[in-house]
Amino acid sequence: MEVFVERFYDVFSRQMCLVGPLRTAGQTPGETAGGGILLTLEQKKTIVAEVEDVAKAAQSAIAAEYRGLTVEELTKLRAEARNAGVYLRVVKNTLARRALEDTDYACMKESLTGPLMLVFSKEDPASGARVVRDFAKEHDKLVVRVVALSGKLLTPDDVNNLANMPTRDQAISMLMAVMKAPVEKFVRTMAEPANKLARALAAVRDQKEAG
Repeated sequence: MEVFVERFYDVFSRQMCLVGPLRTAGQTPGETAGGGILLTLEQKKTIVAEVEDVAKAAQSAIAAEYRGLTVEELTKLRAEARNAGVYLRVVKNTLARRALEDTDYACMKESLTGPLMLVFSKEDPASGARVVRDFAKEHDKLVVRVVALSGKLLTPDDVNNLANMPTRDQAISMLMAVMKAPVEKFVRTMAEPANKLARALAAVRDQKEAG
């Protein structure tokens, strides 16, 4: 049963990705996203390798524009992502495209333009979408530009559909509810002959006692 449940939930699966620092990858503390410090080749390789590893394990990915958000708002978003087990990081688009090249999310490459943050959901494919959707309700400057699920490119509007997917626990509860009804019916069917026999014996006994 446990194996079957795990396979069922694999449609939605996986949750526990580390949250990266919310700054342009390679950016020094206090530097703005548009800072002029150039990355060394080794720094670029490190960034690409990190994002590539995360993307290869991710169930879904989102690229969202954050232009206009304050430092305080970005800090809040980072905290919410961390609490949800979502990897969230601002990466230069040239490095992001290189990192996604050999992953299922290469389909996003051509759509990466402007100041974007990458959001990856590893265990629960809907976790990143929930974080972005809920945050955007109160901060309209966070705008979803790209959405992909299991390597398939979706439309930005699909972030709501993705966010509405059940969690792992909810999916298991749904499955158990579906499986429970037929089992209960089967048990009742199997028990019915014995119940009939018991009722018949009780009737005979009652008749004898009455006579």
